[in-house]
Amino acid sequence: MFNALEVVTTVVVGVMVGVEFSVAFVINPILNALPEDSGQLGHAHGGRMLGAVMPVWYLGSLVLVGIWAVAGWHHHGTGLVVTAGVLLILSVIMSVLLLVPINNRGKTWTPENRPADWKQQLNRWGRYHYVRVAVIIAAFALLVAALV
Repeated sequence: MFNALEVVTTVVVGVMVGVEFSVAFVINPILNALPEDSGQLGHAHGGRMLGAVMPVWYLGSLVLVGIWAVAGWHHHGTGLVVTAGVLLILSVIMSVLLLVPINNRGKTWTPENRPADWKQQLNRWGRYHYVRVAVIIAAFALLVAALV
């Protein structure tokens, strides 16, 4: 049962990392290359869609890592799991303080109501997102290391 927990947790976190990596390095560059209205509308739709799913995914991943850390307290690699959990907590804090406020504004924008600095705000979100992606990749790598 414990092995199943380790694998499920690693897969859930890994898929989350893949989605966030894809947003940073595939989806956003595609949207940014579209004509202004199309790209901005795509960002707004993505903000609504992923903004609804990702909080559950981040918190669910954190809960799974927490269960793994507690259930495997005396197993090899627990320090790595705890460190991964700390990094996931950091990613949640970053999200709430830095990324969510921008996303909450951006998901309501239309070509008619967007602010003059909408591109700068999206670029700021993108920079914060790159850092968050690095943090969750590190967490994922620690979970994988804990498995071996």
